[in-house]
Amino acid sequence: MIEHQSKDPDNLDENDLVNEDQASDIKNENAISSEDDSDDTKDEKNVSEDLKNTITNNDARLEQLEKEHETLKSQYVRIAADFDNFRKRQSRDQDDLKVQLISKALTAILPIVDNFERARQQLKPENEEAKNLHRSYQGLYKQLVDVLKQQGVAPMRVVGQAFDPNLHEAVMREPNNEYKEDLITEELQRGYHLEGKVLRHALVKVSMGPSQEGLSQEESEKDKVEERLNSDDNLSEDK
Repeated sequence: MIEHQSKDPDNLDENDLVNEDQASDIKNENAISSEDDSDDTKDEKNVSEDLKNTITNNDARLEQLEKEHETLKSQYVRIAADFDNFRKRQSRDQDDLKVQLISKALTAILPIVDNFERARQQLKPENEEAKNLHRSYQGLYKQLVDVLKQQGVAPMRVVGQAFDPNLHEAVMREPNNEYKEDLITEELQRGYHLEGKVLRHALVKVSMGPSQEGLSQEESEKDKVEERLNSDDNLSEDK
């Protein structure tokens, strides 16, 4: 058997001291290495957790930005639609105002046209001077009518048409054997259109249909015709 003898610390030589120092250094290095490995592991875990947190935060931020983008997009579309409606409404209002102003001005001119037409119907010039004067103001009347046509004014044609309160104003209703009920028999004041809209209603007379007297006369004549036909039939049978 080999016996291990313990050395007295006081009797240790230099080699022994060197070995002990190396062993101590190795232990210290191992301890430091172990601590470094532990620190590296902790650092890696921290980095991994930080990266996960960053990715999670970025995803949440991205989702929030997408929602904000959709909200802003919806607001933009709504504002654009509102502005387009406002622009159309403004244009329509301007057109309506323009038509109202034109209608007001033209309506003030129509009585002048009425006077020209009355003069043309009533005056019958006999001598050459009167005829020249008549032709002069008829020339003015034609110019006035041409200006109205250029502005989109057109006269109504109402006689024989069905009465329409949107176009006509009935001054009176009277029996009429020629026209059926609710048909216009006479134009008292001409009506006018402006671009398809009523500029001035026509003043008219409206038929109430044939009178009772007229109906009685028609029935009497009808009876006479039937009697004559029956009488002719009887004569032919006797023969």
